[in-house]
Order: sequence, then structure tokens, then C-alpha cells
Amino acid sequence: MRLLLFTPNPIKTSSSLYFLNSLRSNLTKRTLPTRRSFIPARMAIPPRSIASAPSCTTTSGRSNVNIEEGLASKFWIKFRRESVFAMYTPFVISLASGTLKIDSFRHYISQDSHFLKSFAHAFELAEECADDDEAKLAISELRKGVLEELKMHNSFVQEWGIDPGKEGTINSATVKYTDFLLATASGKVEGVKGLGKLATPFERTKVAAYTLGAMTPCMRLYSFLGKELQAVLDPEEDGHPYKKWIDSYSSESFQASALQTEDLLDKLSVSLTGEELDIIEKLYHQAMKLEIEFFLAQPIAQTTLAPLTKGHNPEEDQLVIFSDFDLTCTVVDSSAILAEIAILTAPKSDVVQPETPIARMSSADLRNTWGLLSGQYTEEYEQCIESIMPSAKVEFNYEALCKALEQLSDFERRANSRVIDSGVLKGLNLEDVKRAGERLILQDGCTGFFQKIVKNENLNTNVHVLSYCWCGDLIRSAFSSGGLDALNIHANELIFEESISTGEIVKKVESPMDKAQAFNDILKNYSSDRKNLTVYIGDSVGDLLCLLQADIGIVVGSSASLRCVGSQYGVSFVPLFPGLVRKQKESDGESPNWKGLSGILYTVSSWSEIHAFILGW
Repeated sequence: MRLLLFTPNPIKTSSSLYFLNSLRSNLTKRTLPTRRSFIPARMAIPPRSIASAPSCTTTSGRSNVNIEEGLASKFWIKFRRESVFAMYTPFVISLASGTLKIDSFRHYISQDSHFLKSFAHAFELAEECADDDEAKLAISELRKGVLEELKMHNSFVQEWGIDPGKEGTINSATVKYTDFLLATASGKVEGVKGLGKLATPFERTKVAAYTLGAMTPCMRLYSFLGKELQAVLDPEEDGHPYKKWIDSYSSESFQASALQTEDLLDKLSVSLTGEELDIIEKLYHQAMKLEIEFFLAQPIAQTTLAPLTKGHNPEEDQLVIFSDFDLTCTVVDSSAILAEIAILTAPKSDVVQPETPIARMSSADLRNTWGLLSGQYTEEYEQCIESIMPSAKVEFNYEALCKALEQLSDFERRANSRVIDSGVLKGLNLEDVKRAGERLILQDGCTGFFQKIVKNENLNTNVHVLSYCWCGDLIRSAFSSGGLDALNIHANELIFEESISTGEIVKKVESPMDKAQAFNDILKNYSSDRKNLTVYIGDSVGDLLCLLQADIGIVVGSSASLRCVGSQYGVSFVPLFPGLVRKQKESDGESPNWKGLSGILYTVSSWSEIHAFILGW
């Protein structure tokens, strides 16, 4: 249980009131809003004494790209998901780790040289179309930068002994991108006149803008990858075979070129209509996708850690994915949703209600009771966390952590009993709960990941959701709206009589210990004849035991209490991408050894990282 205080967030008061008003209005019509802007603050916060401890400060391991606000910046943010998929390709991970075979790198340099020649030609065509002298000069300078990049490739040719005569064949992914780029630069864009028919300078300038729209994402993506790979280089290590490549794309000069390209796109797009800007957006997105295909097309000779399901044999392998629900899959804790439904459907204190088998308190009394329960929960949670923290960090000890979390489990059970005894869950209508679930907004990328998992017939995979949620029907409705009825839901259940809640809960998963027990019970049902690989995805202290037991534990978000408790008990939190690069290097081409209870958990900033790591593009 993670009780929330159901009052508007002081930072987002207006949006919170909008949600409450919208919810109130729609519940009157027996429905719930399709959009939600109210995100209550989580009350299960870490104790003040440890919240500011230096050990609790973690970073994602991801570099920040400082881009001024503009069209290019908006597109980069909108399609950032694609940059994650590019970063997690086998080629990029192998390159970053230094384990990429030299023949693979030679092939890549050859393909990239073909691409850069087309890039330079596209800049030349864009310069011809630009009407403004300043824009012409800017494009000319960018073209010179590409020619310098080609010279860098020539130095690679000499350093790694690439024979242009043998490496000259262009693969289909390279052709696909270069054809797209040159067609765009020639004015062959859907909905746009052919270049020869562009009578006015303005129409020709539009083609220059379209061309920059197809080129800008490539520049930004390489700039992004250069910085990411630079960040994972070991400063103590000499002799990384591809350090020169990484240094080139992480250099200040290349970063400046990427920014100049984006600035130019912004300037060329100033006078365009909404429809024309939509065309640029489509070109930008298409270029991002073609870049991913370009990286995926590079031949890899060694075994790679990503995607995790590469080489999966459904006859021999079994992938079991476990996930928490509240604030792992969702943006709002389920208790907040159930509380607001209860409050907004409760009778008013000044209205005489007909007698019913299940008596309900008034909405005012209900809100006050929720507030008291939330306050008590928060205070006791803080005290409980403080009581289980060792005075100093210890080496990883799973048994000691289990013993400590038994105290937290006892606290969670007492808190749930108080909720039941208070009667605040009485009178909830099952249909209201299901409608709320259907309209529940999940974390970006969560639904798509699970959809791809369950629909992939080449995978032998099962998904189990373990949740403290008081009402499994809410979870089932949330996933069924995305066609995910096949997910196995393990949660508590509200008891309904003729679709009206009695306020009682069938207690199944109340605590960290309950989750760990459910995790182990589920695994007992899987055949030992297969190679079972387990992944657990969670966000809170309640997930800690399962995260550690799984072969791969992935932490979503940045829960301070989870990281503080884990760190004090010797758990290491490693950003996923740097962790994969390090593990790829250590594996040295051998099949990776994933094993639970290692004391290492991997952190991600989004579900896109999870998707890219487990499934790939």
C-alpha cells in the first residue's frame, strides 16, 4: 500500500483542479475523463534524515544535450525514443565497449563514407535552393564540415587498412537512406512540387527547409551518440580501438556543427505553414528511423548482450518478465484513483440518502478520513524506514535485507487493515473502477512494450504483474484497453456485492515479502527443462527483494527511498547502458551470464530503454 494525500499538488494546483472538476463531471455521467493532468505527490517518501544523504544522489549516466528551444529541439525531444533504440543497437554497444571486430568497423566506415558523400551533395542542392545569402553561407559552411568528416574517414582508411576497392559495395540500408536524402533535396517530397516546377524563391526555400529536416536528425543523433559513448570510456584504460571515432563525434566542433544545422532548420522554417511544418516533422522522423536501420544493418561477428531476446529459441528458452504496476507502469498511484472515485461518488452531507445494505460516509467525511489515513501512513512509513536502516553501509547481504523488510511488511499490513476498518472503500461501483482503469494513462512506451512481447510468436514469454493495488479489476481494465488480456495479474481484490464494494479486501500482495513469495511461487510452475531467464521491472522499496532475486532487475524512475535503502544494504544501482557496455566488454564475445542475487540493479529513465534492451527495434 502506498497511500497518497488527495489534495492538489501545490506546484500544479490549476491542473489538479482541472482533473478533479473533470472527474467530478464525468463520474456524474458514469464515465471518467480520457485525459488526466492531476498527478498526486507520492506520500511514501524517504525519511528526512536520509533524503539528503550524498549516497542517495544518483545520476542516470546519460548526457544532457543543451539545445535552444526551437523546431529542431521539439522534434528531437518528440522522437528521442528513436535515439535510444539507435544507442542500444548491437553495433553501437560493441563499438562503445571496444569489442567490435575490426572487419565490422571497416564495413561501417565504408558504408558511412557513401552516406557522407550523399550528405555533402544534399547540402549542395540545399544551398542552390536557399534564397537568403546568410542561409547560403551557413549551408556552405556545413557542407565544408561534412567534407572534413570525409577526410577523417580517409584517416580511418589508412589507420585500419581499409581497401576502398574491396569495401565499395553499398548495402540496402545505406541505399535506402541516401535515396531518401537526395530525393528530398531534389524536391521529390510527397505533397511538394518537383524542383523544376518551383517558380518562386519561396517555394525553392521550402525545399531547402525540407532537406535540412531530413539531415538535422542525423547530425544530432551522431552528436548524442558521441557524448554517450565518451561518457562510458574508462579514463584509466589505454588503447580503446575506436577512441578516435568517439572523440571525433563528441568533440566541441562536431557538437557546434549539429547546433548550426538545427539553427538553420529553425530559420528556414520560420515562414512555413502548419502543413509544411508537418512535412518537415515526417521527414525528420523518417530520417531517425532510417538511421536505426543503418546501424542495424552493420554486420556483427560476436555475441552481443542486446537485444536480450536475440538468439532466443522458444523450444529451449523461457523468458519470464515480472513488473510492478503503480508508478512503474502508471503515472498515478492506483490508491489515488480509487480514493477520488470514492470521494466524488459519495453522498453529500446535506442530502438525505435512501437506506442501502452498504452504508457510505459523506464525501466531506470521506475526504477528511483519507487525509488522516494518508498522514498517519506517511509518518509511520518514515519511522519504519529509519528503523530498518543500518548505521553504516554494509556489503550486499540479501538475508539481512529480507529481515529488515519484514518490519516494513508488518507496517504495510497494519496500514491496509486501517483502510478496511475505516470503511473508505465501501460503496465503490465496479463499473466506475473499470472505466477508470480503461482511461488510466500508463508510462510512455509501457503498453507498446508489453504488446510487442505478447504478440511475438517467436518468443516463449510470460508476463506477470505483481502489485499492492487494492483492486485487481483496475489493473486488468488498464491493460485490457491496450489488448493485453493475456497478462497475469497478481494483486489484492476488492469484494463486491452486486457490483458495489463492501470495503473489504481479499489480501494477496500487501508487502515486499508477499511479492517475493509470489515471485518464487510463480517460478516453481515453470519447467526446469528450459533455460529460464527472469526480468523484474519495479520502482520502489516494495520491489527490492524481487528486483534482486531476478536474473535482471531493472529500476524505473528515481525513488529516493529505494536507492537509499538499497545502497545502505550494499546494492549497486548501475545505469543500464553503461552497465551493458561494461558487461559486453567483460563477456569478450561469450554468451552473457545473467544471474540473480548479484547485488546489481540496472536503472533506466524510460520504458524505451527497457524495450530497446530486451526486444530491440
